[in-house]
Amino acid sequence: MPQSAAVSKPETAPLLVAHGLSRRYGQHQALWALDLELHPGQVLGLLGPNGAGKSTTLELLSGNLQPHTGSIQINGFDLAHDPLAARRQLGYLPDSPPLYPELRVDEYLGMVATLQGLGRQARREALTRVKRQCHLEDVGRQLISHLSRGYQQRVGLAQALIHQPRLLILDEPTVGLDPIQVREIRALIRSLAEQCSIILSTHILPEVQALCSHVTVLKRGQVVYNGAISEFSGQESPGRAWQLVLRRPPERGALEALPGISHVGEQGNGHFILQGEEAAIQDLVRVSAEQDWGLVELSPRGATLEDLFMQVTEAQT
Repeated sequence: MPQSAAVSKPETAPLLVAHGLSRRYGQHQALWALDLELHPGQVLGLLGPNGAGKSTTLELLSGNLQPHTGSIQINGFDLAHDPLAARRQLGYLPDSPPLYPELRVDEYLGMVATLQGLGRQARREALTRVKRQCHLEDVGRQLISHLSRGYQQRVGLAQALIHQPRLLILDEPTVGLDPIQVREIRALIRSLAEQCSIILSTHILPEVQALCSHVTVLKRGQVVYNGAISEFSGQESPGRAWQLVLRRPPERGALEALPGISHVGEQGNGHFILQGEEAAIQDLVRVSAEQDWGLVELSPRGATLEDLFMQVTEAQT
């Protein structure tokens, strides 16, 4: 398993505590009683299919949207009762960076620093620091509109970091970037994880497995999994993942009906990913021979984030 970008420190007080968050839009309930906790040094991957409530969660945590129920505390400050102090603890990069293309990089970052309440000397030092962190030293005098998408994303990160937040929220930070730019942004996130806690929302599962220490999966506005990546990666039975290939495969339901099989993922052309106990796999071999399914391959498979994601989001609720 790729090493996580940060080591969790559960013995410390939580940096972020969200309790009972709910949000609806008209008759649509986008989020149901969400609880979330993030400790210093943790990098949390927020996952879920489209419409699961990820964007709503990020908008609530960043203070851009009010929950209908629940509370949020960031580094001890209540986001509803002490919003300015709470927001000073966080930096936010939405999926579309909040840039002013007609401004130069230095002008824009200077404006953001002023809005964050930094004085002249602190503002100058902050610009130097974030430009170095985000490798923007050579583009300070350039118009933002003239920068590549990758550099614009760096500027977006710089504005989120300029006040040295304790919590950094990133929404799809590598979307639309080429492979070289993706690698550069990922390296930057790894380095940032040494300085602050991070919530990362993305559809790129390998990115989460490479960068995050913990993962929360949403489905239809509810948490269906929450835990450390190490809890499922490389797990042993019961519940081990298996690769199954059959020449004459039955209906998926026939496999799901076997005792001890907790999950069946169908990949097509007789290929399946199973989740089950060792004894159940032995029974599968016997049943396959009796039913003449034409067993070609049955081998243990290291659990991946994709396995977990498919298992918890395909499950009936």
